[in-house]
This record gives sequence, C-alpha cells and structure tokens, in this order.
Amino acid sequence: MAYILGLDTGGTFTDAAIIDSTNGALIAKAKAPTTREDLSIGLGAAIHSVINQMTSDQHKSLKQVCLSTTLATNAVVEGMGGRIGLVMIGFDENSLTKNNLGKSLGHDPVAIIAGGHKTDGKQQAHLDMAALEAFANEHGKDISAIAIAGHFATRNPEHEIAARDFLRERTGCPITCSHELSSELGGPKRALTALLNARLIDLLDRQINATNDIIKSSGIDAELMVVKGDGSLINQQLARIRPVETILSGPAASISGAAHLAGVTDAIISDIGGTTTDITIMSNGTPRLSPKGATIGGWSTMVEAADIRTGGLGGDSEVSVIDRGIKGGVTLGPRRAIPISSLAQQHPHIHKILDDQLDNPIASATDARFVVPIFTGEPPEWLTRSEYRMAIDCRDAGVTAISELAETRLAMGAIDRLVARGLVLISTFTPTDAVHILNQFNEFDTSAAEKAGKLMARQRSGSGKPQAENIHIFAQMVLDRLAIQSGLALIDAVNAHENNSHAMSEQNPILVQMIEAALKPSDSTLISTGIRFHRPLIALGASAACYYPAIAKVLNADLIVPEDADVAGAIGAAVGSIRQSARVTITQPSDGTFRVHLIKGPVDFTELEQALDHAEHVVREDAEAKAKVAGGHNIHMTASRKVENIDLGGSKTLFIEAIVSATASAQVN
Repeated sequence: MAYILGLDTGGTFTDAAIIDSTNGALIAKAKAPTTREDLSIGLGAAIHSVINQMTSDQHKSLKQVCLSTTLATNAVVEGMGGRIGLVMIGFDENSLTKNNLGKSLGHDPVAIIAGGHKTDGKQQAHLDMAALEAFANEHGKDISAIAIAGHFATRNPEHEIAARDFLRERTGCPITCSHELSSELGGPKRALTALLNARLIDLLDRQINATNDIIKSSGIDAELMVVKGDGSLINQQLARIRPVETILSGPAASISGAAHLAGVTDAIISDIGGTTTDITIMSNGTPRLSPKGATIGGWSTMVEAADIRTGGLGGDSEVSVIDRGIKGGVTLGPRRAIPISSLAQQHPHIHKILDDQLDNPIASATDARFVVPIFTGEPPEWLTRSEYRMAIDCRDAGVTAISELAETRLAMGAIDRLVARGLVLISTFTPTDAVHILNQFNEFDTSAAEKAGKLMARQRSGSGKPQAENIHIFAQMVLDRLAIQSGLALIDAVNAHENNSHAMSEQNPILVQMIEAALKPSDSTLISTGIRFHRPLIALGASAACYYPAIAKVLNADLIVPEDADVAGAIGAAVGSIRQSARVTITQPSDGTFRVHLIKGPVDFTELEQALDHAEHVVREDAEAKAKVAGGHNIHMTASRKVENIDLGGSKTLFIEAIVSATASAQVN
C-alpha cells in the first residue's frame, strides 16, 4: 500500500492531506497559517501535523509529495515578482501597447532590437548582437531574470535561441524564451507570458527549496511534484524553469479536489482563498481548458490551464473605505493584506499602536494600516534609490504603523512598489477581521479586529459622516460587499462559459441593484426580480462556510460545501497525474510546398500527407519526451490532426493551415 502527501500553499493557509493511492481515501488532513516571510514555517507546521496522524508503517509507505500553490497566481494578480529584463526581437514600440505588455513590464528595462522572422519562417532582419551586448552591459547586474520574445519565433526560433545563449553567458541570469512556452502566434501575448515566467522564477524557486527542506527534515523519502494550471503534475526541476505553468495551480487542484469530494459531475465551483476567488464550470466531471490561455487578474497569457476566472477577491482582501460621495461604503481588493487579527496574534505590540490611534480624535486614512517586512539582510541591488532607502527603513523598523514610515505620497508610493516586489506586506482590515467581529470565526485575535474595525468605521464619507455607527454595522458592510462582488464574479463566469457575454457585471447597475436587493429584501409588492443558477454551487476554501450561504441566497443556488472542502486543493494535488502536450503548425508558403514549423527550424515537404505524417511523428516524440522529463512512466499517447481548407467549389479546395497535436498521459515514476 502506498500513500501520497498533497500540499496546497495558499495566501492564508497551507493545507496538507494524506491520500491512499489505491482507493483515493482521505487518511489524514491538517492546516497551518501560511508564513510568507518564511514559507518553510507554515509548510513544516502543516506537514508535521498531518504526519503525526499517521502510523509508522504509513509514514514509511509515503512515496510521493504533490504541491499545489497559489504563489504564481497571487504574484501575478498582485503584480509581484523580481525586476526582470525584456528583449523584443523584430518588434516595434507599438508592441508594448498590446496585451497590456508595457503595463505589466512597468519600470523594468526593455530592449527592442532588430532581427526576427517572417510568417514563413524566413529571417526578416539580422539579429542585432551589438544591441544585445549593450543591454547586457547596462542591465546585467540589476535584473533577476530575462525574457526574450522574437517576431514569429514559433515559426523559427533561431534568433530567440541565439539571444538566449549570448545573454546567459554574459549575465548568468535565468532566461525564458517565448517559443519554449507556447507554439501559438501573437508576439506581444507570447512576450507577456515569457515576461511573467521570468518574473516568477525566483519566487517559485524559493518555495520549492522550502518544501524540499521540510520534506527532508520530516524523514520523508519521496519525489516532489508540482501541480500545473491544467491540474496535471510536473516534477520540481521543470517547475523551476517554467513557473508560469503553475499559474492557476491552486485553483486547478481545488477543482480536482471538488470533483473527488462532492461526487457531482456538473457544477459551478468557486474557491475562495485569502487573495483570490477562482471560479470554473465543471461538466462531466472535468473543467474545460481555456482555449486562448489563462487570464489572471486582467493579464491574458498563453499558459494552458483550466478555464478558470480568477479575481483579486478573498478573505484577506484589503478593505478600503470610499471617502468620496454622500453614501460612502467600502471596496475590496485586489491586493491581499495580512488581517489585523492575524498580525496581532503574531505581533501583540500592535495593540498599543491601535490604542494610540483610537485615542487620537482625528481619523486618518493611515489608521489600522501596518508595514510588515518579509526580507532579511540587504535589499536587492536592482531597487531604485528611493525603494532601497525605504526597504532599509522597513527592515529596521520591523512591524510598524505605515504612518511611521510614510509621511508623503512619494514615500507611500515607495512602499507600494516594495509590496509589488514581494519584499514588504501590508496589514489592514479584511473580511477575515469582519467575521471575527461578527463571531463567525475565531482563529485569530478578535480584540485587534474590533479595534481596527472602530478605526475604519469612524473614517468619513464625502458627506462628513462616519462610515458606520458601530463596528458590527461596518463588519456587515464588508461582508455584504464581499457577497456582491462574489455574486457578480459568478455571473460573469457563467455568462462567459455560455458565450453570452464577456462584459463586467459590476458595470451593469441593474444587476448590482438586484444583488443588493437580494441581500436586504424589501416588502415591496410592486416588483420582484431575482437570479437563479441551474447548477449547484460548490464552495471551497477554509472560509467558504462563512461567506457562501449569503452568496448562494443572492444567486438562488443550491449550495454544496463538501466535507473536507477546507483542504480540497491538497486532496486535488494528491490525486493528480502527468499530462504533457505538443503541437506543430503546417503552412503552405507556395504552391507545392508544405512547411512544418519545428523547434529546430522549418522543414518543407511536397505532399501534405508527408508533412502531416512527419509532424505527427515529431509531436508524439516531443509529448512523450516532455512526459518523461516531467517525471512520468506508463505513457499513453493520443494525437489529432486539424486541417483547415477553403472550399473553392467544383471539388477544389485551398489549403490554409494544419495543426497537429499530441498528448501524453502518464503516471508518476
């Protein structure tokens, strides 16, 4: 008998589950707070807790560890990650305006240089090696990784490969080429995917190292696997160089866990974590894959993943008061914050700061807001001068009120950028604090939550009135806003799934009014409106039982909160398997020539069937090789051919393009 340890590191909690590999039965489970300043602490607590529930024989039979992580997803949503360099080969400046590429790049350096290829795979210009050398000399020491995207690199990756080899030798930085991540056209979108991958390398590397350390110290002799965004597994070596593929890892594992736990094949699944809410539609027991790649926090990527809509809304979403307008109110997210109740449990000295703020009769926008440094030693050299100085101040001050460090907008901006770099966290009032005030949850320090609630409630709206008369009203305002935003997100997901609309429901005042009315029904006899979901709503996450009864009521949905839903991600990780795909495009650059666009460069054939046969042979070998590299054995192969022709009439057709794909499914070695 063999056992599998599933791990799910979320923004708030780290979950662990032991699964019997023979029948999928849950043997043990455990939870521990995620410690972002040192992931090994939370991981260690969860792993030790679950192992202590096993017998010594079961412990010896633990042969596989599978990690699902929201780290990449949360980092993309929150705009976190290292300072990277982007090299665009054969593109123009306008490319940075497409797919939000320039917005994602921010202030990180970019080089747009000559080179690249045409749609037929032929060179459009010589690769500008001098520009590459200048980029390496100027930025090689102030960036953590490099992303390279070449014009039509999926048709011929020669220039991407040459640039990669040159820059790797000159800088020593980890380098991501866009053609390694996707075979799709669309240069700016591929560039964005490569950029995000480069930015995530250091973050995921640290998490894998922390996981390995704690596994070893726990006496576990097992291979570490990581969950991809499509729910399948890869080994840690591959995950380190392709961390972007772990985007939606946590949500994908939760879907697998939901299907395993609920015994329902058709459902709407919503997984609320600390940072994000992840929504998918499950049909016949499986989610569909996103046809155009994963979209995370507004970033459209080419990452193959389950069709999941992810938004910055969770139990730890930052609460901000609306200080303009007559009504006031609150907004949630998209940034995650450490709940005040959690911070106070770890750092009791913040009670004194909260008390001092309450003693001040004048409310401040910085009340109940704290800075938490999560780095030690010297800050990274690639920070700007103002960021570096602020990082030093944050490090030296430790956990302290934000007002002590930032007295100006410029200083506040520096802190925000340090948060984006993953060096500093913000702590403030969150929905987690609200449920503590309303006595629906008591995991942390309720007294601190109440003090922070008082500080937030007394802040003024545009009319000069306090946001709420007391902390209980304010806490309910926060939970009502969570229900509204969650309901709108679920409606968006359902509409997108049925191809009815991709519009943002929050921009529809009628829908917003309907949901608000459902939260607080009136006695009106003149009109009645409502929404009804025709599939059950499966709610996952540790806080699902707190938040989702109200959300299900708003949507008239049958709610299922499965037993052990609090560790659905860990269970889903444990029941995963390996799946790798490969794909090749065939074009016709001229009559009688069928060009197969391979990683090693294009190959021409005079007959379409010859080209198709060769392409299928290559993709089968490629998918099988990928599955072996990912750690698989007992490989099962499937392949497909999609030929696109235009009917010219009279039994004549015009060949446009062909796509040949192969998928390798495998068990873990």
